[in-house]
Amino acid sequence: MNYYETIPEKEKIKCILCQHYCQMKEGQVGVCGVNKNENGALKTLVYGHPSALNVDPVEKKPLYHLLPGTTALSFGTVGCNFKCPFCQNWQISQEHTVDESVYISPEKMVDLALENGASSIAYTYNEPTIFYPYAKDIGVIARQKGLKNIFVTNGFETPEVVKDMASWLDAANVDLKSWDDAYYKKVLKGGLEAVKETLKGMVKEGIWVEVTTLLIEGDNDSDEDLEAMASFIANELGVHVPWHLSAFHPDYKMQDHEYTKLQTLQRASDIAKKAGLLYVYMGNVPVHGDTYCPDCGTLLIDRTGYAVTKNSLIEGHCPKCGRVIEGVWK
Repeated sequence: MNYYETIPEKEKIKCILCQHYCQMKEGQVGVCGVNKNENGALKTLVYGHPSALNVDPVEKKPLYHLLPGTTALSFGTVGCNFKCPFCQNWQISQEHTVDESVYISPEKMVDLALENGASSIAYTYNEPTIFYPYAKDIGVIARQKGLKNIFVTNGFETPEVVKDMASWLDAANVDLKSWDDAYYKKVLKGGLEAVKETLKGMVKEGIWVEVTTLLIEGDNDSDEDLEAMASFIANELGVHVPWHLSAFHPDYKMQDHEYTKLQTLQRASDIAKKAGLLYVYMGNVPVHGDTYCPDCGTLLIDRTGYAVTKNSLIEGHCPKCGRVIEGVWK
């Protein structure tokens, strides 16, 4: 896949990684700060230069229906195509200076995952779409070596990228940050329609999708918005798509905002279940994120924090009633 188009009459190139579709003259960088027009071609300045690298439980992504109890080699670079004022990783996402002293080739990244006993590689911490050329080069090798690939994303990919992902990406956790397009545009510098398009596209391409909404009281937690989001997930993506409802904690430019109350998450969870969603989880609060069989109610996966303390699934089926439990289990 070519990640840009040339616009000869304007002497520009158009980046097609995300839906900002930045048009850049020679030497210019896009909104993300890390993709540049260099000699009439798109250069990803962060290629090979991770700024954060850890081995995390896959539950931390959060992904609850992909190889529970395993770990993911997780990394990010600098830069982002959004400007969320509540970003937890703003030190890297809003930074554009690349540390060129750190270089990890795609082959080396896969080796690191295998050496550390990880079952997957997660492209996370900042927005992975902006380093997609690097991610894909890693992901193709990772898949050949039997590792799963995970995107933790704001969902602002172009349809071209979503289509391309199907060849190497196994799963994505996509943020659905609000149901208000004006809020997306004004506050986050993104767009709701693009995110909805990405979510539908990923499901259509067979990528396992889980959705996360960080609930910020007064910003995106009205009953009306939650009902609309729940109904979108149920009707457009599928009732089997897990929805993670996460509590906000003050960070970055929103230090003065209150923590999300447990009651708010519970209210959202009730709305989600009423809409027919089968797997609803609450995050960033001290509650169990357990998975139950939607048919017979059997406890299938018992979680304490990010640790799986029990997993009674038998080859992706409920051991009691035999129902297929949706997810990636092997």
